[in-house]
Amino acid sequence: MKKLLTFVLLGLTTITYANINAVVSILPQKTFLKKIGGDKVNISLMVKPGNSPHTYEPKPSQMRDISNADIYFAIGVEFEDSWLHKFKNQNKDMIVKDMGNRIQKIDMVKHSHHEHKESESENHHDEHDDNNKDPHIWLSPTNVKIIAKNIYNELSKLDNKNSNYYRMNLDNFLEEIIQTDIKIKALLKNTPVHSKFMVFHPAWGYFARDYKLTQFAIESGGKSPKPKHIAYLIDEAKEEKVQAIFTAPEFSTDTAIQIAKEAGVPVVKISPLSPNWSENLIGLAEAISNKY
Repeated sequence: MKKLLTFVLLGLTTITYANINAVVSILPQKTFLKKIGGDKVNISLMVKPGNSPHTYEPKPSQMRDISNADIYFAIGVEFEDSWLHKFKNQNKDMIVKDMGNRIQKIDMVKHSHHEHKESESENHHDEHDDNNKDPHIWLSPTNVKIIAKNIYNELSKLDNKNSNYYRMNLDNFLEEIIQTDIKIKALLKNTPVHSKFMVFHPAWGYFARDYKLTQFAIESGGKSPKPKHIAYLIDEAKEEKVQAIFTAPEFSTDTAIQIAKEAGVPVVKISPLSPNWSENLIGLAEAISNKY
């Protein structure tokens, strides 16, 4: 009887102190959740490295993760439009929360004004069809502060007994975000306001907003530019004296390479999906600041 009681108590202890099983869509979310959840949260990732969150389809093993999940942290990337309701149907007990709650989204960047007259007559469908809003909210220290607080709030609700642990982690992470912002501002201190930087995919709108820069994109609405616009972009790159064209490894670089060759600048790969969110933003700031 004593052995049985011990077994039951051990079982109850295991249940009481079980980790939260959480699922996220993209790598930066995993980084943020790890910062707050620490060793109290088991994290499963949907969009594996090297894949695009616009077209990703989960593997069978990932669907099993969904079945065991306590919470799914969404962030507004495109594949969620097709899959979130399927995830919820598979695990009706799973909570679904938006990491970007309370973040005011900005419009996606379209092609430059030189192409507007031509493109306005066409019916362009943007790949981010959430009222044409930019989903790349994690590429901004200002937004990441809100994301971190959202994560803390949800973890504390699910696991109130460890709320102080999550709060300590939140405070440490907020300080890291502040230091990242300070470093970026120092790097861009001598960069003129509204300076332009060229990107393939227009993922850096929130970064540009935060630091009073302007991104101009090669690709827009999920479509590569037409030959006429490529010629304009080459001229624009020369006129703005860009030091590099920034591309993401998740997208084709053919057009970017063509423009870079004509403009006499290198192609620099920098992924919006990098798990090293702080180093990634600082690296972009370093590259932009080298222009001046």
